[in-house]
Amino acid sequence: MKSFLISCSKISVFIFLFCLWQNALNAQDSTATKIVKKKYVKRTFEGNYIIDNQSVMVPQAKTLSFDIQHRFGTVQNSFHDFFGFFNIATMRLAVEYTPVKNLQIGTGLSGDRNQVDFNLKYAILRQTEDGSMPISMTYFGDMAIDTRGSYDTTAMYISFGQRFSYFHQIIIARKFSENFSLQIAPSWSHFNSIVGSDGNMVVGMRDNHFAVAFSGRYKISPKTAIIAGYDMPLSNTNGIIPNPLPNLSLGFDFTTSGHDFQVFIGNYAHILPQNNNYYNQNSDNMLSQFLIGFNISRLWNF
Repeated sequence: MKSFLISCSKISVFIFLFCLWQNALNAQDSTATKIVKKKYVKRTFEGNYIIDNQSVMVPQAKTLSFDIQHRFGTVQNSFHDFFGFFNIATMRLAVEYTPVKNLQIGTGLSGDRNQVDFNLKYAILRQTEDGSMPISMTYFGDMAIDTRGSYDTTAMYISFGQRFSYFHQIIIARKFSENFSLQIAPSWSHFNSIVGSDGNMVVGMRDNHFAVAFSGRYKISPKTAIIAGYDMPLSNTNGIIPNPLPNLSLGFDFTTSGHDFQVFIGNYAHILPQNNNYYNQNSDNMLSQFLIGFNISRLWNF
């Protein structure tokens, strides 16, 4: 009987130790899972654009986006051209695709200077929910080709390489709350040649330009937000043509599950960022030089 009780005790101790060992392994697995799996902040901004600028957001992998960007004329003639609606307008059609996580590629056609552009966007850092990474950071690059030909005397290019312009930007953003987000985006624009108003190449001008853009969003409902931006030039044109002027913009952002629609007013008249940053001559101090615009994005997930 005594030997039987001793055997039972040994078996009980063994079972107890085995259970402790299993619990320890499960705890280690749970801890390891929590360490490896990070939760990232979502929807810092709703779409690819914040009025005239790119947002820090990169759509999820296998997302196709079709964009329409439209700018009417300035509002200076009031009802004579219905605040620019009947004046000269600029439009861009674009398609972007996210083939893999954090990388988007795209192309677009712009009526402004008959430009074809190719762009790339890559999410370098993403803000985490636990605060271990407090910001999101994204690179955006664009290369544009001015396709105006011999039939168009507003651009007398001598060589094909003169038609190229480039834009590089680092976008740094933070979502402070469910409703409020901010971003800052320093940029560098480069033109292989500068075309004057007479269509000829302008010699002696600086072909590099630096600027910084500030953008923000505040949600006033789950699907509606107020958006604003300020673009400030940091370099000049060497005095041969007037220096670029800053941009001030304000608008609304409306979202659904597959659409992002923005309507706004601002004093940037171009659409491609290198053109806006280098050539803008509309003053942000004169309401008559502001214009109405809109952006529409349609998203599909495959």
